Amino acid sequence: MKTLRVFADFHNADVRGRLRLNCIGTVEGLARQGIELQDGQLLTFYSEELEVEGMVQYSSEENIWVAVIDWNAVKESEALAMEVKL
Repeated sequence: MKTLRVFADFHNADVRGRLRLNCIGTVEGLARQGIELQDGQLLTFYSEELEVEGMVQYSSEENIWVAVIDWNAVKESEALAMEVKL
């Protein structure tokens, strides 16, 4: 099964490096796809230029959903385009 893709703002990370999932593009994308966030859920997060898989968790410190990602696994859109060609 393919992982669902959700827009995320890669400049909107908390002090622990987790992507905050509260920007309007993320909220609209979740609603459009009917996704209800759950702890431990795996999703693919993307922007215009970047993409990475991450695990959703609730941040009780900020009272918002965040995504734990591996910043070393973030792919640029050029790398994604190359993978498709291969």
